[in-house]
Parts: sequence; structure tokens; C-alpha cells
Amino acid sequence: MSKDQERLTQLIEAAKRAGADRADALFVASRSVSAMCRRGVPEGLEHSETIQLGLRVFIGNRAASVSATALEPSRFAALAEQAVAMAHVVPEDAFTSQVDPARQGIYDIAALDLVDPDTAPSLETLLQRAREAEEIALAFPGITNSNGASASYGKVDIALAESSGFSGHYTQTSHSHGISVLAGDGPTMQRDYAGHSARHLSDLESAESLGREAAERVLARMNPVKPRTGTFPVVFDRRVSGSLLGHLAGAINGASIARGTSFLSAHKGKRILPAALSVIDDPTRRRGLRSKPFDAEGFLPSPFAFVQEGVLQDWILDSRSAKQLNLSNNGRASRGVGGPPSPSVSNFFLTGGIGSREALLSDISEGIYVTEMMGSSINGLTGDYSRGASGFMIRNGELAEPVAELTIAGNLIDMFASLRAADDLEYRHGVDAPTLRIDTMSVAGS
Repeated sequence: MSKDQERLTQLIEAAKRAGADRADALFVASRSVSAMCRRGVPEGLEHSETIQLGLRVFIGNRAASVSATALEPSRFAALAEQAVAMAHVVPEDAFTSQVDPARQGIYDIAALDLVDPDTAPSLETLLQRAREAEEIALAFPGITNSNGASASYGKVDIALAESSGFSGHYTQTSHSHGISVLAGDGPTMQRDYAGHSARHLSDLESAESLGREAAERVLARMNPVKPRTGTFPVVFDRRVSGSLLGHLAGAINGASIARGTSFLSAHKGKRILPAALSVIDDPTRRRGLRSKPFDAEGFLPSPFAFVQEGVLQDWILDSRSAKQLNLSNNGRASRGVGGPPSPSVSNFFLTGGIGSREALLSDISEGIYVTEMMGSSINGLTGDYSRGASGFMIRNGELAEPVAELTIAGNLIDMFASLRAADDLEYRHGVDAPTLRIDTMSVAGS
């Protein structure tokens, strides 16, 4: 048991002495270094270290949380007494979360491989990576300016303990860098970007490749036009296709279902995607950006297909939402130190795509290829969908002229039912999808 776990156990014991029936405590310590430059000049060099501590106590069906910024045993008694005093005066909650200890446990931390064993990079090393990406991008003819380039490193220690006897601890590291550049001048100016994050430096895309990607993307967007208004096939680039999966995650979140605010509330057990497609959440994925050996309630994690061959199998549940819906908790709790858990996904992705991106485009005589979206008008009750977008026209199966200032609209129920997917899935963001195609969407342009 780590020193942090031992102190959390002491804090829980202090809560029980103060009158709590049960308690849990969460500790998060983070260290980060980051560097940013613009046209080679440093604009932000940061080194930060933070500690966060959260204690949650239960008295019957009442619960209250307090937080602190130090794991200091001399303050445990006062912190516990404060939390218990608050719990006495808050309203009762018939659905207060409680996890079965038999379902708690810790996944093989070594198998997750979340920690880069190499020495943390210095600020100078990070600044050099940022400068390299920027130099590569600015060397492209037509690139007129830089919005800045950055590189960062982080290390986080997380410990959770509960009065049930559960105690767990793990560490995770992260490396990232990104760049945003401009092309053109005045009203014709365009912007684009490239970035990447990974647990291990060896998995991180090079600064050179990101600089090249950002430059090539923005130059391809020069002199955009508005498409004509109409109904078209719309294809979502991998940079934005995960947003559709994010809307799906929100619609099947147990908290939304319990509140009655989801357009998919009547669709459990029904087909919501084409039969070829499945949607999986896997908190045990090796080096995953959202992998973890236990959830925020100490639940032993495992992969789960929330959509299996097109059919919606279950809601995303923590113990509270499971109790509200009279269902079995599937271990998707997430929380910060200052409040209770809530349902959330980890590494959430869509599988089952067939063929290349080019094959997905090949039979489209006229359509829209979306590479960026902005704004959002999503009706959680009906699934009505409307977003601003930019990208390229598709003409005779090929990408053609860039387009901007358009709006795409539809209904998510219909959109999900008609999805077609390529086989180019990459795990880059935590919520990931391959290139996706919807054959009929409303497009508002000129």
C-alpha cells in the first residue's frame, strides 16, 4: 500500500469517528510542464504541481463532500467533522450510490502500461519540440503566420479508498504537442492545426510531421466557397467523426436516462446503428488515453459493447444511476474531488467499418466532406442536430474545392441508423470513430 493510500485510510477512519456510516476519499496529485512559442519566441513556459483531496461521507441516505489541497493528517479530524456536519443537514437521497464490494477490484496496472519510465522532459526540450513543429510549418510557401506551437508533459497520481475496504492507486503520464498556423491575408486568411497526445513519448507523432500536417491542411483550405443549399451525402473526417460518437454517449448516459432527457430512452434492446457496427468502451486498453485500473467507485473495469452489431445493449451506468433505473452497475463512474461520481465513458470507439476512406467517397457524385465543425444546436429530447461546418466538396468520388460557412442538419436517430464507416479507426482522443458517411443531410449554404 502506498503512502497516499495509507493516509486516505486514516482520513476515512477519522470520518467514521466523526459519525459517518461510511466514507470514501479520493486523492489526485499532478505535475505538468509545458512550453509555447510563437514564431520561435517563447510565450509561455509553465511548471505546475497541484494536490487535490476529496472526502465524501454518508449518514443513512444523506451524503456530503468536502475538498482540500493537502493530504495533511493533522487536518483530517476537522475535515471529517465538517463533512459529517454537512451530511446531517442535506436532504435525503433514496438513490445514494453504493457499490457491492464483491464487484470492486483493480485491473492489472502493469498491463495497462500507463507510465512512461523515461525521465520527464525539461522545459528547454519541450520548447525545442514546439519550435521544430513551427519551423517546419512556416517553411511552406503560402504560410503567413503562426498562432503558436506547444509541447507538454504531465504525470498524475490517483488514489481511492473506501470504508468498504477498497484501496487503489495508479500513476499515468502524458506527452502532447500541437501547432496552429495561418495562410493568406485579410478576409482570405485561413487557419488550421495539428496535434497529438500519447501516454508514452515513443507513441507521440513527431513535431516535424505535425508541422507538415498543419501547413498542408491550411493551404488546402484557401479560397473556400459556400456550397449550394440542398440535401447531400455528408462524410465526416476522423478529426470530427468522434463528435457523433460523443452525442451517442450523452444520449445513453444513465443520468440522462434517469432524468428522462434522452432521445434514445426508448431504444434499449433496439437497433440504433447498422448491423455491421458496434460501439465499445474499453477502460483496459493498453496505453489508452482514458484507461484506468478501477473506476471512481473502485469497480473492477472491463470492456463492454454498449452497441453490439447495431443493437443498443445498455446504458452507461455508475452505482447511483443503476439504482435509479433498477439495473446492474456496469462500472462507468467518474468523479472529481469536489463532488459525487457520475456516469462517463473511457476509451469509447466505433468498430465494424469496411473499406478505405476513398471507397467510402467513390460513389458520391456531389457531397460534403467535413473537416471542422463549430457551434452546436443539439436537442437532447428529440435528437435534432444542427452544426456549422467547413471542409471540401466531394465531386465524382474525389475531394474538390474547399467550402466554409455552411450548416449541416438532421436528426441523430436517423443519422445513427444510416451510418456507414470506413476501416480507418485510430485511437487518438479517447472517443474515436473512423471516417463516417451519412447519405442524406440538409446543408445550408449559398
